Amino acid sequence: MIEDIKKDAASRMTKSTESLTQALAKIRAGRAHPSLLDQVMVPYYGSDVPLSQVANVGVEDSRTLTVTPWEKPMLAVIEKAIMSSDLGVNPASAGLIIRVPIPALTEERRKDMVKLVRGEAENARIAVRNIRRDANGSAKDLLKEKEISGDAMHDAEDAIQKLTDAAIKQVDDMLADKEKDLMIV
Repeated sequence: MIEDIKKDAASRMTKSTESLTQALAKIRAGRAHPSLLDQVMVPYYGSDVPLSQVANVGVEDSRTLTVTPWEKPMLAVIEKAIMSSDLGVNPASAGLIIRVPIPALTEERRKDMVKLVRGEAENARIAVRNIRRDANGSAKDLLKEKEISGDAMHDAEDAIQKLTDAAIKQVDDMLADKEKDLMIV
């Protein structure tokens, strides 16, 4: 039973850190990366689909993304979808390809991005601590029902704390990497 609680806590903590990874990927550091356009949705035959399902997204150079639609009529639709996204980029079509220049970040904007990244990391830490609280609560419930001994409960709490410490260290490492990435000019 305790192993189930630990496995559940570990998988939920992993999901929290993966969620942070996805959130950090959306925060751009001034360099072109295809994942910047992952959240752009394009109307395609009556439904909205991710950009990656109607076009190929590539990197031309460190500040320019290229979008090559698989169907020529989609060129204007994709360009409009990128413009209407909240990414702050202005795509320019050139024949059968769309170039998306990524503007350089100002110092003030970089500091705002760092604050945003720290907020995302803190949310991930809170999620991990909530998972720890839930797992410890489950162990205490087993103790109340006399399904485990007090020593087993303390061992479970120690194991859960080790999982928590590892997850929070992972969050802190990701935060430090992203901060460093954002502050590089």
